[in-house]
Amino acid sequence: MKNMNKQSGFTLVEIAIVLVVIGLLLGGILKGQQLINSARVRNMADQNSGVQAAYFGFIDRFRQIPGDMLPADACTAIGSSVDPNCGGAPTIGGDRNGRVDQWEEAGAVWAHLSAAGFLNGTFAGNTTDAATYNAGVLSGDVPGNAFQQPIMLAYTNDYEAGTGAPTVRLSFAFGSGVQPALYRELDVKLDDGQAATGVMRPTVDTAVAGETGDDFAAALIWDGSGGSGPDCVSNAGAANASYNVDSDNETCNAVYLY
Repeated sequence: MKNMNKQSGFTLVEIAIVLVVIGLLLGGILKGQQLINSARVRNMADQNSGVQAAYFGFIDRFRQIPGDMLPADACTAIGSSVDPNCGGAPTIGGDRNGRVDQWEEAGAVWAHLSAAGFLNGTFAGNTTDAATYNAGVLSGDVPGNAFQQPIMLAYTNDYEAGTGAPTVRLSFAFGSGVQPALYRELDVKLDDGQAATGVMRPTVDTAVAGETGDDFAAALIWDGSGGSGPDCVSNAGAANASYNVDSDNETCNAVYLY
C-alpha cells in the first residue's frame, strides 16, 4: 500500500488570525502617527500663543517694540546680556520706525525677548540677511519650530489673500518643514480652516509690492515653485484657494496675523 503524502498548509482560522494581527499593527501605527501630528499642531499653536504674549508683554514693560528698539536703548533698558557689544557700539536692534521690517530686526526680536525674560532660552539675534536668518536655529540666533526650522515675527505681506491684495501686517511665521495637511489642521484649530481668509494664511514665496524695508519672502518659501515639491496651496491667488492636503511638500509655511 502506497503512503499518501499529507499536504500541509494554513487553515482559514490561522489566516484570519494573521490578518487580524496585521490590521491591529497597521491601525496602531496610523493612530500613533495621528497622535504625533496632533502633538506637533498643539506645539505650534502653543508657540504662537507664547510669542504673542511675549511680544505684548515686552511692549507693556518697555514701551518699545522688540527688535525695532534701538541697540543702545536695548542695552540700557534690558541689560548687557542682550548684546556682547553693549560696552561699545551695540548692533542688536533696529531703527525704531515702529515695525520689524529688516533682517537685523527680525533676529533682534528674539534677542530682546529672551534677554528680557519673556522667552525661554537665549538667542543671539545676529542676523543680517535671509541666509543667516534661515541658518539661525543652528547658530543659536533664532528659535525653531517643532521641525527645527526658524520661526519669525515681522511685518510682511507675503501671504495668501485670494483675489484681494495683502496688506503689510505684523505676522508670526510658524516656520517651514510642515506639510499642508498639518497646516490645515492648525488653521482649523486656530482660525477658519480656509487658506485665503481669516488670521492664519499660507505664505507666498514671491515678493509682494508694498513692503518697506527688506522683503521676507526668502524666509517664507511655501509653494514648491522653486523645485522643492508639489504646491502647498491649490488654486493660489483665487477665492477658492485651499491647502493642498495631498501634497507631501515639507517646505510649506504659514503666518498668523496679529
